Amino acid sequence: MTGTAQQGLYFEDLSVGQEGSLTSTVKDEHITGFAEISGDTNPVHLDEAFAATTPFKQRIAHGMLSAAYISAVFGTKLPGPGCIYISQTLNFKGPVHIGDEVVTTVRVTDLITEKRRAIFHCECKVGGKTVVVGEAVIMVPSREPKQK
Repeated sequence: MTGTAQQGLYFEDLSVGQEGSLTSTVKDEHITGFAEISGDTNPVHLDEAFAATTPFKQRIAHGMLSAAYISAVFGTKLPGPGCIYISQTLNFKGPVHIGDEVVTTVRVTDLITEKRRAIFHCECKVGGKTVVVGEAVIMVPSREPKQK
């Protein structure tokens, strides 16, 4: 496999079944920072008293924070720097709380050679339980110039 800090893997380096992962621990400052950056100030994320009245009984992280962990795997691990997001589906299966360790894994499920696109299964887990699952399409640079 080839890849540098400035350039991740090339399309030709990918194979079906290949995986990349990242582990992140959710902290209060991540949730408050995400709220500030995104503008999503829903009190279920920020207000312990409000969150106590919800089915979750405590504050939860933004679902899109977990989605950002998926993006981090693509941008830093697999395929890495130089790849471009085309699309992402997400299904939120469970809450993520402050202090949770989120293990995010992406796995190549298909390669579309003519378009240099890779299809990935994406999953975030907390304590072995899936909290987010989806599929992404990523444009991956090639070593070879695209044929016209």
